Amino acid sequence: MDTKTGRFPTATRTFLPRRPERREELVSMSMNEQSNRTRARHEVERARFLGDVRDLLAILRREPNELLPFEWVRHLAPEGEHTLGVRAIPVEQIAGSVDRYREFDRHYLPRERHLDERWIGVRSAQLQGKELPPIQVYKVGELYFVKDGNHRVSVARRQGQKYIDAHVIELHVTVPPDEDDTLRDLIIKGEYARFLKETNLDRVVPGHREILFTTPGRYDRLIEHIRTRQYFLDRKPGRADQPPVTWEEAVESWYRRLYSRVVENLEKHDVMFRFPGRTEADLYLWIMDHRYFLTQKYGHDVGSEEATRDFRAHYAPPLYKRLRQRMRLLLKGDLGPAG
Repeated sequence: MDTKTGRFPTATRTFLPRRPERREELVSMSMNEQSNRTRARHEVERARFLGDVRDLLAILRREPNELLPFEWVRHLAPEGEHTLGVRAIPVEQIAGSVDRYREFDRHYLPRERHLDERWIGVRSAQLQGKELPPIQVYKVGELYFVKDGNHRVSVARRQGQKYIDAHVIELHVTVPPDEDDTLRDLIIKGEYARFLKETNLDRVVPGHREILFTTPGRYDRLIEHIRTRQYFLDRKPGRADQPPVTWEEAVESWYRRLYSRVVENLEKHDVMFRFPGRTEADLYLWIMDHRYFLTQKYGHDVGSEEATRDFRAHYAPPLYKRLRQRMRLLLKGDLGPAG
């Protein structure tokens, strides 16, 4: 301490010059980051352009190009959920979103320009080698719906990434969705799930054929057929002293004696080929109605085979309509083996 002033002497600071290599490293990092963002910006613009092209093709082909809204899943009547934890899931099986389904197309290409910066940020981080956190998804059947992480999915899919880490919550559904399903398809599958639950068909007839319609509101007709079957089985000769026919017995009898026989006749007489885009269940209802009409006309039950042949002969669409429908299904990729 200075005895004259009573103060401690001021310490002298020594300023070392910044190392040139450190300054160059910072400049280099800044340039790399800027380069990554520029590259990411070009990529998102390219992705949006491809999205516009796909939208145009979808319009020309008359097929959907939107992500599936998770809200539609409620039509499948899910029965509970459980957590699967973090696991690698296939990027190609991510088909929908909880709340961003309008911002990306079905291939997860971005649509909204004002969201480019988020996409660029994710891609830049990826280019810098940063580890991105897992996304969050719901699993429904074999498809996934994104709860959080839509931009990470978009970037991953654009880069051809096969798998992505995700927190997975699985919903239990009886009839799973397909990637190309429309709202109508999911409504029909939900009705099918309720039909299976009401009839216990999976348990009564294990390994039964899938029963799907192309129009909603048809499964109630099948329930009516089963109830009618139960009614007539109860009144067959010789059942006076026997217990009533159970619902399960009626379901099995309906499936094996009515539905399966119509399906066998469809195959035997090559009927499905004449009704492209229709299902066995569609034809079953039409032929049963036609069987009733012929029975009323001739005064006796003509049987399912005769009804099938007559329906095929009189109600199959003209050749030009079948060819047009087959071409439309072929362009959409929906032409099955029965064609």
